[in-house]
Amino acid sequence: MATRAFSWVSVFLVLVLCHGSTAQLFNPSINPWHSSRQGASKDCRFDRLQAFEPLRKVRSEAGVTEYFDENNEQFHCTGTFVIRRVIEPQGLLVPRYSNNHGMAYIIQGRGFVGLTFPGCPATYQQQSQQFLSEDQGQSQRFRDEHQKIHQFKQGDVVALPAGVAHWFYNDGDAPIVVVFVFDVNNNANQLEPSQKEFLLAGNNKREQQQHVYSRSIEQQHSGQNIFSGFNSELLSEALGINSVAATRLKSQNDQRGEIIRVKNGLQMLKPILAQQQEQAQSEYQQIQYSEEQQQQTSIHGWNGLDENMCTVRARFNVENPSRADTYNPRAGRITRVNSQKFPILNLIQLSATRVNLYQNAIISPFWNVNAHSLVYVIQGRARVQVVSNLGKTVFDGVLRPGQLLIIPQHYVVLKKAEREGCQYIAFKTNANSMVSQLAGKNSVLRAMPVDVVANAYRFSREQARSLKNNRGEEVGAFAPRFQQQSHQGSISNGSEGEIEE
Repeated sequence: MATRAFSWVSVFLVLVLCHGSTAQLFNPSINPWHSSRQGASKDCRFDRLQAFEPLRKVRSEAGVTEYFDENNEQFHCTGTFVIRRVIEPQGLLVPRYSNNHGMAYIIQGRGFVGLTFPGCPATYQQQSQQFLSEDQGQSQRFRDEHQKIHQFKQGDVVALPAGVAHWFYNDGDAPIVVVFVFDVNNNANQLEPSQKEFLLAGNNKREQQQHVYSRSIEQQHSGQNIFSGFNSELLSEALGINSVAATRLKSQNDQRGEIIRVKNGLQMLKPILAQQQEQAQSEYQQIQYSEEQQQQTSIHGWNGLDENMCTVRARFNVENPSRADTYNPRAGRITRVNSQKFPILNLIQLSATRVNLYQNAIISPFWNVNAHSLVYVIQGRARVQVVSNLGKTVFDGVLRPGQLLIIPQHYVVLKKAEREGCQYIAFKTNANSMVSQLAGKNSVLRAMPVDVVANAYRFSREQARSLKNNRGEEVGAFAPRFQQQSHQGSISNGSEGEIEE
């Protein structure tokens, strides 16, 4: 009995001592292995990958919406949905919300985005103004109030939580180009595994088509806003407006589409803050938040949502060179944004990696450990090869600007920039995506004993050491250099100053 009692006490003590590590293991805010995705709903082989371009175009009054081929098996298997929008100056993408978490990347332009979180106060308050009431014919006092407006610019990543109403507005002189990626397989979506947008205004009727597509897709993304399905009298009573206004809410005769033009510009409350002050304040808030987050996590654990959701940052710039995670002056820079840098990603469970490769630079061969990757080329061109678990090349081609390539989880990928270099962004289906590299300082081969490498590839120990260490201290982005083979059969590389022609 004493022995049995001692064993139970030992188990209890082990559980107590391990509580901290197990808590971290199942804590989604700090555990990179955690996934909130449902996974593929059918057999997905990914035997042959392809580079995608927008399949169909929809013209609105002040912009264009371009849809990628959501019917393709690769989008179904990765549970992703991608669109690209061009918003002209003074163009407003009307308010809407989605059934899926999403992420937007600003390729060019600047403007404002509004996210309306339910239950959060309207902290932006305007001074009282006098207006004439139509119903009562008398003067009344009115003070506009709304939630925080976020200013965005080129290189910003904007988080779009499911069910949260949002809108975009272009206050600049040049068009805004933005790519939206939505995670259809996220557990936040309890509807069918597809992308659904619920418009609060306007409509998304199709006016122009460039390619042939199925009627089912047209019906899925064509329709009126949510008010059009309500009875006008009930709507009038619920909102406290007259029947004429209730009918106008339905936008049934509105041919402007989902991107409308604001003729006199959008009048709204926004803080006046210089760019340098805004950046300094943002960095300070990030440091303060990280320290508070660590303290709260260590004491209370993750509570599912940030307690400061009403004031959470909704955008993060990944084009700022000072934020690069790795930098090689002869190869380029890599900037990753995950939930540690951008806490709202804990909610939407997506992340992104921005890569700027110089002429002929190369990315270390790697695989995505815990996420699918959607690579969108911004500038330049890159030669890309992707290899499956069978050692089969499933993609071998050159990606150019505007093309999208889906790289499945665990598939090995190798990228090399062309002569003009290459800039791209990779969207990942995990808030803390990880990659495992095959070359460089932090690579898999570098971490293995020399004898393991030598015997696995039938190398001499000298060849194995050369394979492990040829890239020296380089991480991620590699400078171009010649690869040679000596008379002794060992693997060697050119001098540090050599540039591939």
